[in-house]
Amino acid sequence: MSEHHTSLSWQRDGGPFERGNYRREHQLRFERGQELLNSAAPGYGGAANATDPEELLLAAVSSCHMLTFLALCANRSYTLDSYADDAVAILDKNADGKFAVTHVTLNPRTRFSGDKIPNAEEIATLHERAHANCFIANSVKSAVEVRPQAD
Repeated sequence: MSEHHTSLSWQRDGGPFERGNYRREHQLRFERGQELLNSAAPGYGGAANATDPEELLLAAVSSCHMLTFLALCANRSYTLDSYADDAVAILDKNADGKFAVTHVTLNPRTRFSGDKIPNAEEIATLHERAHANCFIANSVKSAVEVRPQAD
């Protein structure tokens, strides 16, 4: 077991606070000192220069999948030279009619080197295992789809 902490801070800063008209930007501070300006998505009145919760959720799923994939490759003596992902999250109404991130698609591209290079089937199996063991994917309700991309 491990425990993780973040801090969130929001201030009105003298601006209006009424229905549909209030500041959405806030600071996120992570336990090791990193800070991030966060807001609602621009389509929901947020700042275009800030991240939004949906992006953070998507980044967490993508990052966790990659970290799990890296561990699996290293454990099997594959030398992975690069990993990139252009992930997509869909915000839509769920079965209860509430807005939720209902689908995540990961599009990982990998490049290997060395004497032992996995074939396409082995790469697909590594991604399946990474998905099955990703802490974040195991924590969310939305469907997470992994589509390994050819490099």
